[in-house]
Amino acid sequence: MKDKVVWITGASSGIGEALVYRYHQEGAKLIISSRNRDELFRVKANCKNAINIHVLSLDLEQTETLPQKAQEALRIFGKIDLLINSGGISQRSLALATATETEEKIMRVNFWETVTLSKAVIPGMIEKGGGQIVCISSLTGKFGTRFRSAYAASKHALHGYFDSLRAEIADQKIDITLVCPGFIKTNVSLHALKGNGEAQNVMDDSINNGMPVADCAAKIYKAVSTKKQEVYIGGKEVKGVLFKRLFPLRFSKYMKTAKVT
Repeated sequence: MKDKVVWITGASSGIGEALVYRYHQEGAKLIISSRNRDELFRVKANCKNAINIHVLSLDLEQTETLPQKAQEALRIFGKIDLLINSGGISQRSLALATATETEEKIMRVNFWETVTLSKAVIPGMIEKGGGQIVCISSLTGKFGTRFRSAYAASKHALHGYFDSLRAEIADQKIDITLVCPGFIKTNVSLHALKGNGEAQNVMDDSINNGMPVADCAAKIYKAVSTKKQEVYIGGKEVKGVLFKRLFPLRFSKYMKTAKVT
């Protein structure tokens, strides 16, 4: 990654923050983004010799501002070799108890921001001879669970869109990697939205007992480096992908009562 330019969204916490440290360690030039500017500078301060780390704050919910932010990012180092779409928000509410406004917010932050930023940087990647787009999806992008209806929809949408996009630009030297984490020990459940749009402010047991975020970042780094198209990361929960494929009825019955928080 020496002198490669990597733009990471959602970089102020969780998986995004862990990826900042990993790519900085590997010698990449970094653009780090999230809504919380102060936290971005904290992350930057945690890196030694951070001269090649540039803070670019943005609000992923304000989709209309993202093309301009992408142009600002391109001007920083003159190119972007790798875009990691790590920003997002989760959900902890039943579908029938979730306001449409909350569902729309989840779709904007998780799906439309990824699409908008990716479309904004891909032409520059093609002009420079290639690049890579990484979307941090979720295992719920492969199967839905209770309390995650809109979240699962947003992640399923990523797979449909970027599988199609991959086929369309296959001859342009643009690689696309979809990363599907399971239970990773981050603050994702604390910030997850309830039906009324307020943060849950509760740490799920499954998340608290999940894979350490640095281990997750290491696995993502390996998958991206080897240009995998799709990767599943976590503990025994990753077996759910195969379980659903081979035994769909048994899987559906199991998910009706499975502990998911």
